[in-house]
Amino acid sequence: MHRPPLDVPALRRDLVVPAGPLARLDVVDVSASTNTELVGAVRAAPEEWPAPAALVAEHQVSGRGRAGRAWATPPRAALTVSVLLRPRVAPDRLGWLPLLAGLAVARAVDAAGVPGAAVKWPNDVLLPAADDAAGLGPFRKVAGVLAEVVPAPAGQGPAAVVVGVGLNVDQASDELPVPTATSLALAGADADRGALLGALVRELAAVVADLEAAGGDAAAAGLATAYAARSATLGHSVRAELAGGADVVEGEALRVDGDGALVLRTAGGERAVTAGDVHHLRRSQPGHSGR
Repeated sequence: MHRPPLDVPALRRDLVVPAGPLARLDVVDVSASTNTELVGAVRAAPEEWPAPAALVAEHQVSGRGRAGRAWATPPRAALTVSVLLRPRVAPDRLGWLPLLAGLAVARAVDAAGVPGAAVKWPNDVLLPAADDAAGLGPFRKVAGVLAEVVPAPAGQGPAAVVVGVGLNVDQASDELPVPTATSLALAGADADRGALLGALVRELAAVVADLEAAGGDAAAAGLATAYAARSATLGHSVRAELAGGADVVEGEALRVDGDGALVLRTAGGERAVTAGDVHHLRRSQPGHSGR
């Protein structure tokens, strides 16, 4: 299958300042992991990476998901990008940023003409499916997000956050890594990766600007409500496997709190989950809302 490369000169014209939201855009043919490479570059020479900036790979061969999972895709079949952000909010307000990155990806999927994109807490992006999949309900995963904080040297401004996104664009069913995944092509979209990149970085810039304007308060910014409206998790029974295998918690997903944690109603009372894998235990019903 012929998959065209990204039009890098056009992307730089449209996305790098003053025409767009990016201060720097690098596109490479192959990367082991755009997150690993961008985190390392920012640590080594932060002055060379003004925010927002992006590193895009035409082919990522050793991508990383949450909990260290591997993620791979055929060349030019997916949008694999890491975006550097430096949100001017207090460090204790950064917990919402990974969730808002998922919201931004879902909005970019909308722009590709694919309806119904939802977010599984914290930030897996899902598309509706005709049947249930284990842990996902009536959805399949189309994108994953990994956010990593790079602390700033003392007295040198806000921390950097590198947001890595792997969005399945053009894969056929036999090119997907797991049966619970899907792609925009399988959802009926003939999506252009360059247009998707533009939509994604603009949506990320927009949610960061809204968060900054509200002093880091996602609720005051209206972002918590927007996230809840996209949630495939809230209102449903879930099993949360906590980070590092510390515990397993089951209950009803009630809301996302001010720190970005998922609050469950369990047999022993409410429990906040700050990190871990969430599995949906029963079929989701129409309408998503937080309480």
